[in-house]
Amino acid sequence: MRILKYFFIFFIASALIVYLWQKRTPYQIITGQTMGTYYSIKIRTEQENKKLYKKIQNELSEINLEMSVFDLNSEISSINGEPEDTWIPLSEPMQNVLKTAHKIYKQSNGAFDPTVGKLIDLWGFGTSRQKKIPTDEEIKNLLEISGFDKITFNNDYSELKKSNSEVMINLSAIAKGYGVDRIAELLKENGYNDFVIEIGGEVRTSGQKSEDVDGWNIGIIKPANNYTENAYIVTLKDLSVATSGDYRNFFYIDNEKFSHTISPQTGYPVKSNLMSVTVFDKSCMTADGLATAMMVMGETKALNFANRNNIAAIFFIRDEDGNPVSVLSKKAKSLLEQK
Repeated sequence: MRILKYFFIFFIASALIVYLWQKRTPYQIITGQTMGTYYSIKIRTEQENKKLYKKIQNELSEINLEMSVFDLNSEISSINGEPEDTWIPLSEPMQNVLKTAHKIYKQSNGAFDPTVGKLIDLWGFGTSRQKKIPTDEEIKNLLEISGFDKITFNNDYSELKKSNSEVMINLSAIAKGYGVDRIAELLKENGYNDFVIEIGGEVRTSGQKSEDVDGWNIGIIKPANNYTENAYIVTLKDLSVATSGDYRNFFYIDNEKFSHTISPQTGYPVKSNLMSVTVFDKSCMTADGLATAMMVMGETKALNFANRNNIAAIFFIRDEDGNPVSVLSKKAKSLLEQK
């Protein structure tokens, strides 16, 4: 009888293990490096696709060849090297990115402006890695050749021309989000509908994590304590999230902090109590650009802008003691209440 008892327990335990194994949702996880950062992709799938990694790598290499100012052979480098008053044909991906960039530029009254490329270099955050404080004269000279108003597009954004040959476009504030969107398109073309993609902190979700979780759990980092603590955990489905902050890329000179977010109006790194902006949108590219635009605006203008334009955004603002305090736009409050 004792043997039968142990056999029965073993049988039940084995059946439970088999049941849990069958209920477990398998994933394919793909990771790598791109755009000077890391990416991670998690796909809910029953079978591993060994060809998918190469497809993703090829797609990301194409994006770099289109958007990277660090590659002298890229399309954007070619555009930057063209003379003024010459119509320059644009590839379809470049049309898509510049059309979105131009829309955000107009929507934000110039707070988002990808023509600050030479100012980014001047401060050492672009192709030049020499961190320094430029002179007022250097900044003034580059402001004169900056501005999206110095670029004209034709009606369908298939061509552009510059009114000044020195205008330099830098798409770093929108390219990662665009890359996330492109990989999402690639996965859907290959028959995948349930996945989460992250490139350098910019995220896009699609479908379900499992039968029990309708969406994917995404952490919104609190900009404090070495950035290891999540302020919010949000379950997102078919939605993207992008963050811009003054803690990601900066340097100190004489105990003064200089952030990588350059104001298109002043030519100087933005200084305000706004520590970070996280934006939710269907398009990761749009979320990426809007987050940068609102970091430039500062806390008061950014919150008003988000509410006026019905943008879901989470702001972390530095209080008197330097601690982050979260403030949510009206749409962000509604989004979090639904989750």
